[in-house]
Amino acid sequence: MDHAEYQRMFEREDRYWWFVGRRRLALGLLDRELGPARHGREILDLGCGTGVVLQELQASGAHATGLDFSSEALEFCKQRSLENLVLGDAQALPFGDRTFDAILGLDVFEHLESDVQAFREAHRTLKPEGILILSVPAFKWLWGPHDVALHHFRRYTRAEAVRKLEDAGFEIVQASYAVFWLFGIVLFTRFFEKFRRGPARAVLPRVPKWANDLLIRLQTAEGSAIVRGMRWPVGSSVVVIARPRIE
Repeated sequence: MDHAEYQRMFEREDRYWWFVGRRRLALGLLDRELGPARHGREILDLGCGTGVVLQELQASGAHATGLDFSSEALEFCKQRSLENLVLGDAQALPFGDRTFDAILGLDVFEHLESDVQAFREAHRTLKPEGILILSVPAFKWLWGPHDVALHHFRRYTRAEAVRKLEDAGFEIVQASYAVFWLFGIVLFTRFFEKFRRGPARAVLPRVPKWANDLLIRLQTAEGSAIVRGMRWPVGSSVVVIARPRIE
């Protein structure tokens, strides 16, 4: 991503509804799969960006490592006083086989030229009982300036994400769309951004605090339903939980 996008992420991901909802969902799924005690667990925040998820993982007592291909992103992580930062490529992870109890890949794989190779690397570096939790943007027909600004290669359907993970050696625990209740807002925003002039920018519309708080509550409730096993039929993201398949 460009410097301006990293700066906007760093400034807003602590409190902006979309980031907060995604983070709570991912950590809720992690607690469900590993148990609430993360202390001592080896967890990889794959594509850690500016570090808010990694910050929560490390604060919980997990032995969490943050990897990103951008040295600029890791500099923002250092501003949060985070440790265990690695500059690297998800398509060729600089870790040994069976290293991690869990890998979180939140809106990472769409940035990679070969997502299939990255799935294989995640499979290689997970312990046999390990868990992969990922989110990716949904539906090619939602493609727009937002995707261009963030240097995406693709958007996914749930079926496509499942197929690629299975091809890489995973078995699927759960796969669902997310951002279901607010999908109409996303559609509205993405439609009108196509008419915006100027360079492509990621879409994070400013909202007043009361609205941001309401959206966080909605996303938290929706995410809690996914944690309980709900599978939403549509949404602007795809969330998948997968384990290495036992042959």
